[in-house]
Amino acid sequence: MDKKVLIIINPRSGTMRANKYLTEIAELFVRNGYMPTVLVTTRQGDGTEYAKKYAEDFDLLVAIGGDGTFNEVAAGLVERGIRVPLGYIPAGSTNDFANSLELSKDVILNAKNIVRGKVRAIDLGSFNGRTFSYIASFGAFTRASYATPQSIKNTLGHAAYVLAGVKEVANLKPIHMAIEADGQLYEGDYLLGAISNSTSVAGLLTIRREYVDLSDGMFELLLIKTPKDPLELAELVHMLSIQNFYHTNMITFVNAKEFHIHASSDVSWTLDGEYQEGAEEIVIKNLEGAIDMVLPEKKPADAEELFLSGFEVKYGLK
Repeated sequence: MDKKVLIIINPRSGTMRANKYLTEIAELFVRNGYMPTVLVTTRQGDGTEYAKKYAEDFDLLVAIGGDGTFNEVAAGLVERGIRVPLGYIPAGSTNDFANSLELSKDVILNAKNIVRGKVRAIDLGSFNGRTFSYIASFGAFTRASYATPQSIKNTLGHAAYVLAGVKEVANLKPIHMAIEADGQLYEGDYLLGAISNSTSVAGLLTIRREYVDLSDGMFELLLIKTPKDPLELAELVHMLSIQNFYHTNMITFVNAKEFHIHASSDVSWTLDGEYQEGAEEIVIKNLEGAIDMVLPEKKPADAEELFLSGFEVKYGLK
């Protein structure tokens, strides 16, 4: 074997279903000419440290876990300036970024797609110097991603975020924010704000795929104003439900590369589902083409294709 793959797995992610497939994943890489090395994260930050310390000695890096695990590994590559191709096998509770990447929900199929996939440069982000993968958000429901206990996430999955978000409704308060997006100022009282490179915001809202390009050097800014009366609330709910962000004064939706934010330091943020302390002055930048990701050449195979493959039949994936 003349190729080496480093697999970094978070065994506590999601329902921990990826753990039972680890041997099969390693076998798949062996069959395709890779000698696998497996490192298990035991605490927050391990993924970053592993990537920084070991990734440059490998031909391929694979992150297995939730979006937070992927963020850690990607951050390690960026901080060290390492351009090793990175594959992602999502195994978290919601996998918002994985959905944006159109990755399969099947663990083994994802591994196979990494082996036969193509490398594509993907944008990341910087929040006052801290690397994030796909979203920086504040306000309503964003706290649910990091405040929900892992045991509840493991049991209920995406439903845990929805329930936690519902609990926040009674305590919704507007947040005053001034954001310069490539020099254009937006200021007001907002329920929610997000600077993202994703088709999912806060685990609850979706953005049409045609609005999002993961490699264009731009982020999408979504700002939702606080309704002043029932009519504005009804308008907001309707526009969000049909994903029409351009024909209402209740929503701001623009593309930009760099953001300068003036806010209260008491306003906390969420980066890829993890807590981020607020600051009065924040600079968020798009890091264009920051990492090389291995992505499927096409959408995941359907059931008929899986039936024709002996490997998938062997592991009960038909």
